[in-house]
Parts: sequence; C-alpha cells; structure tokens
Amino acid sequence: MSTAEIQPSAATFDVPELVVGFDLDMTLIDSRPGIQAVWDLLAAETGVPIDTDLVVSRLGPPLTWEMANWFPPEQVDAMVARYREHYPSHAITGSLPLPGVAESLAAVRALRGRTMVVSAKYAPSVVLHLEHLGLDVDEPVGDLHGAEKGIALREHKATIYVGDHTADIDGARAAGAVAVSVATGPFTADELRAYGADVVLNDLTEFPAWLDAYVLEQRLEALMRRLSGYPSLVVAFSGGADSAFLLAAAARAIGPANVVAATAVSPSLPAAELEPAARFADSIGVRHVTPPTHEMDREGYQANAGDRCYFCKAELVETLQPIADEFGITAIATGTNADDAIAGFRPGIRAAFERGAITPLKDARLTKAQIREASRSWGLQTSDKPAAACLSSRIAYGIRITPNLLARVDRAEQAVRSRLTAYGVQNVRVRDLGETASIEIDKRLLDQVDGQALVDAVVAEGFPAAQVDPRGFRSGSMNERLKDPEKYR
Repeated sequence: MSTAEIQPSAATFDVPELVVGFDLDMTLIDSRPGIQAVWDLLAAETGVPIDTDLVVSRLGPPLTWEMANWFPPEQVDAMVARYREHYPSHAITGSLPLPGVAESLAAVRALRGRTMVVSAKYAPSVVLHLEHLGLDVDEPVGDLHGAEKGIALREHKATIYVGDHTADIDGARAAGAVAVSVATGPFTADELRAYGADVVLNDLTEFPAWLDAYVLEQRLEALMRRLSGYPSLVVAFSGGADSAFLLAAAARAIGPANVVAATAVSPSLPAAELEPAARFADSIGVRHVTPPTHEMDREGYQANAGDRCYFCKAELVETLQPIADEFGITAIATGTNADDAIAGFRPGIRAAFERGAITPLKDARLTKAQIREASRSWGLQTSDKPAAACLSSRIAYGIRITPNLLARVDRAEQAVRSRLTAYGVQNVRVRDLGETASIEIDKRLLDQVDGQALVDAVVAEGFPAAQVDPRGFRSGSMNERLKDPEKYR
C-alpha cells in the first residue's frame, strides 16, 4: 500500500488546538482599588451608604446583581449607567496585573495556543483593562457570568478555563473545558476544590508549569495513540532531535522490531552525523538502513532557488518508498514538528505531504521545546542536540550546488567547531555567500572567542574570504536573503 493512501488531511490534528480562557477580575488583574474608587464616587454622589470594602470582597457576579444590593430596582439601570461613565476615568489606571499574568499568557503562546478573556464585566471595560496593562489576548469577551461563560468558551473551542470564582467553574463545566481555579479571589483553595475544580493553584505563578506538564502529557498520549495505529513504520531519521524522538516513540508504541530507521546518505549530509545516528538506532534496537539519495541529480536542487528543499524532500520520500515496500511497511514518517508547520518557509514539508509521508509529531501538536523536554525525560542523548540542517542550507540561494561546495562547507564547519569545543559551542554554521563565507556561532560566544582565528580556519579550507556574523547563529538565516519567499511556499 502506498503511504498516500493513508495520509491524513493537511488540517488533521490528533489533539484540539490549545485555547485557554481566563477570567479577568482577581484572576488576571487586581481590579479592587479601581472598582472601589468608582463605588466611592457613587456613594458620594447619591448619599447612599455603600460598604465598598464588602463590594470588592465579592467581585465576580454581574454588576446589576451588586447594584441591586444598594439601590431600589427602579434605580439599578441608571446607577449601572452612571457607574460605567465613571469607570474608564477612575477604575482602569488603579488596577494592577496579578503575579504570573505575563508568564501565563506567554506560556500559552509558547505552546502555539490562543488566549481569551471571558468576564462578567462590561465588554468595553474588559478591553480597556487589557489595553492599559498591555496584556495580549486574542479574544476579549464580556457580559457573561457563570455557566453563560460556556457559550463563548464553546464558540472559541476553549479547552481550559482559568478563574477565581465558583461561577468560573460553572463556566468551564458548561463548555466541557478543564476548570483551573486560582485562590486569588473570594474563595479559598479548599472551597474551590470542594466545588469541583479540576485543578486548584495558589495563584497564576503556578500556572505555566502546570500548563506545560498538562499539555505535554496530552500531546504525548496523542502521539502514542497515532503511532500505535500503524503495524510498522519507516522513520526518515536524520539523527536530529526531532526524528530521534519520533524513532524512539515509534519503538515504544509498536516495538523496535516493527520500525526501520532510514538515514539518507548524500553529499548534503554532514560527515559527522552518520555514525551517531547509527549508534542511536542501535541503542533502541531499531534496524538502521542508509540508502543513498541523489538529490544532486535533480536540476531543481542543483539550481538552488527558493524551492531547493522541495526537491530534496521529494528525493528522500521517493527513495524511502521502495524500502518501505521491501519490508512490507505501509507508512513513512518524517520528524516535522508543530513549529515547522507554521514556520515562515518550509517547501520541503509540502513535497513530503504530496508523496504521502505522515507527520506524527506535527499531528500531535508537539513543539520543538516539548520534544526536547520529552527526550530529556526519556533519557535520550539527542535531547539537547543542536539543529543540524543539511549542508545545502549553507549555500546562498542562486549559487549552483556542487559536491565540492558542500564538502568545503563541511570541512570549514568542522574546523570552526574544533576550535570552539572548549567553549561548549552548540551551533556553528559557515554560510557560503559566493565570494566570502559568513561564520555564525552561538551569540553568547561572540565576545569570548578569537574571531580572526575562526576566519583563518575557514579560509584555510578553501574560501576566498570570511567574516564572523555579529548577530550570531540564526536558524534559517539564508531565508533572510531570499527576495520573494512567498513564491516558493
């Protein structure tokens, strides 16, 4: 069977998109000082004795509910309107972000998720608070309380809702979301737990660590379910962190005897990569094959335009298909991860998809950081291995690729790396720009090393000239020189 026959849709994922909703008052912000100032103004204007300390001690329900505690029914609407007139001038600047807010929103972003705020507060006031504090939230929603919050959470497919009130737990339940409670509002941790919160945290400073662990567990479970659905698998194994983790996961899911690791051998593979790849496959008991690939025979690859990677990946998958057929294997998997899928420029992903390769890491929404974290927990020696793209990625677009150019880059990078071993170097790239070479190393080392010694080492390997890039290593920096990347997506 061809892998094309089992290829999932390009939009298929094995876990839902991460969408995290947050309550606002006493979850993200301490709005009590500002709100109390507005109630004090109302009390002064109307002469009504309002216990504003009591008011701000029980934030959460709709404003009309609280207003009804102090004014007769026929005055409530007018008082709400007056309150909202005062609010922008007196309540916004007095509110402060609670500890952990920025880190919590950033944690969602790092996991390629979206954020929303669902509050009982007047919707325009929600927006004013977020803008004033510079909180970047994808979707602000107001005027919803309790189980009604589930309407917005369901609409935006939120999977987690974070709040400080028992009514927020009702909202999460109504949406089928995980109810995460923080004990920063009117209820204690024990009260929130007793009411039925799935998770109770002291405050948002604990949220990023919980979220990272929870989401990683969900995505790893999805990965193992997907892999377990294949009786056997060929993994396109470059030796890097992503494909190594995928290989180890496949071996765990369906047994090492049912997995084949295929490392393509060609002039574009750094010489130092092959032996470690073989050792890794052997360490987990997986058969390792090293088929030669002939991307250099493809005009599109040699021409080295913006779509070079398309021809490389096409050659790889087309080379692995006969190997899969020989072993009676129905699927070829690549190590494409969730970050790759949304990266600015990856034409190779399209080539692999068109030829039926599957992408289990991407489909489980696993990011590069999560793959490294899971690799560490599994004791894989590749967990911190630096990215090692093919040698052709070092040749400036438009320069025709030849085996000699690739060999020169390989020698130059080995020469630079050998001189930086004592510094604990991670990333080294020698970029062939034609008349000169650009040397990229970890930015932290730029002020520590002898740049001229690195230049001399690169020139000694056959480059006419070289210079150290003061910006340091940047993955995919050659794409910065491409005039029209959209043309090749």
